[in-house]
Amino acid sequence: MQESDKNEIVVIASSTGGPDILKKIIPKLDRNLDVPVVIIQHMTEGFTKSMAASLDMISSITVKEAEDGEIVKPSCIYVAPGGRQIRIINDISGRAYFKLVSDESSILKPCADFFLESLVMTDFEKITVTVLTGMGKDTTEGLEKLSRYKKTYVIAQDCSTCVVGGMPKSIIDAGLADMVLTPDEIPDAIMKR
Repeated sequence: MQESDKNEIVVIASSTGGPDILKKIIPKLDRNLDVPVVIIQHMTEGFTKSMAASLDMISSITVKEAEDGEIVKPSCIYVAPGGRQIRIINDISGRAYFKLVSDESSILKPCADFFLESLVMTDFEKITVTVLTGMGKDTTEGLEKLSRYKKTYVIAQDCSTCVVGGMPKSIIDAGLADMVLTPDEIPDAIMKR
């Protein structure tokens, strides 16, 4: 697999109810999606690896748990490991790689705000963020910071289709959502971006 020459990335953030919605969205993303996708699912350590494996079985794109020091490649879907924080860093040659860190400032591990804020200092120029079902406001602060420095496009799951609508409602209320879509509509919107 080649490294991406595009400066684009897709981020999907979810919490309560997220795994079931991801099972609907991920199989509909096809190999023409030649940018990396990173899933930030609030989940404890040990469970994200099995979630990545189950998503990989139903996806035409490779789905795997992200590893510390791993180069970020296109046409691959990475699941952030549970129980840790994850960020992306560019090395001296400009290659993007994952860095797993211990961080006690948030009870959410992984935390979408933490990850989104890390993208400010990367070479990614166009960032599509999809915020799915979940409790709380994770993604709102990160998106507010990220959108000041990068071209962001934000898709929120329609709250009426969420198990818990807190996360998408928070970004909608903050005026950060470019589109509000049902889970059936989200994959096509990601592909078109």
